[in-house]
Amino acid sequence: MTTATFTLGQLAARFELAMRGDPQQPIAGVATLAQAGPTQLGFLANPRYRAQLAQTQAAAVVLREADADAWDGSCLIARDPYVAFAKIAALYERQPAAAPGIHPSAVVAATATIAAGASIGPYCVIEDGARVDDGAVLGPHCIVGRDCAVGAQSRLVARVTLVQDVTLGKRVLVHPGAVLGADGFGLAFDRDHWIKVPQLGGVVVGDDCEIGANTTIDRGALGDTVLEEDVRLDNQIQIAHNVRIGAHSALAGCAAVAGSATIGRYCLIGGGAGILGHLSLADRVTVTAMSLVTHSLREPGEYSSGTPIQPNRLWRRNAARFRHLDEIARRVGAAGKEEDP
Repeated sequence: MTTATFTLGQLAARFELAMRGDPQQPIAGVATLAQAGPTQLGFLANPRYRAQLAQTQAAAVVLREADADAWDGSCLIARDPYVAFAKIAALYERQPAAAPGIHPSAVVAATATIAAGASIGPYCVIEDGARVDDGAVLGPHCIVGRDCAVGAQSRLVARVTLVQDVTLGKRVLVHPGAVLGADGFGLAFDRDHWIKVPQLGGVVVGDDCEIGANTTIDRGALGDTVLEEDVRLDNQIQIAHNVRIGAHSALAGCAAVAGSATIGRYCLIGGGAGILGHLSLADRVTVTAMSLVTHSLREPGEYSSGTPIQPNRLWRRNAARFRHLDEIARRVGAAGKEEDP
């Protein structure tokens, strides 16, 4: 498989970027400033790396207009160099085309519907009532369960399991090991034992979503668990039953969202963050890494919880003082009242 080569001028025209330098300069790949070679395109998105411009061997650099005076070579000038770099890098992604058809080792139920242009890989299982649309690609060992649907041009990389009543929109990318549509954690305690609450809903994933490796999305208890369009989930995330995540939101690795929580549009949830059940987050909320959301967030903005890392000896002293905070607050309050005239 060969890698495409574009000229600097072609890249500028394709992505509507201002250009400085030779438009015929060939660009055979992309890399960081530190690693780029004489036929590659580097990028400067973070001002902290501006000093690397002096040492880079890149043929050209994507940068902001404000940084262009620090670089004498060829460049593409972008409002957001990281976004421009991401679009350009996609041209050099070496993704082999999947041949349409069903691998001989796949097991497909008689009532399943497989589009002629779909690609079903080795050892896949397609169960009753399932549907795989045109251009969809199922890598090895994927399971599409009963009454599930995989939208056009979607891709299940490998070992992805759609358990039951899962609907994927168009161009959805699901990475290895993800499980969608498993039962939610629904239990009722009857005096001395647990009773399982039947999980009767499904999972609905909108167009252009991405779901990371080993991420789990539970089916709804009654209604559906829903990801609106262009939601991006990192690896090892837990989305519980009846959660709804608004369009264009992104969750970083190991985040967990408890049942029936609602996350708005354009939200950013940091790695390891937790959101308790039945809460609501407004549009454009950012929750920083390792935070725990314990009440609904009604206004857009950035929210944090927890304590910053510090030397262990200092942390242990402060942790011991936490137990006395209420007592201290009462003393301060009482002292304030005594000082009042």
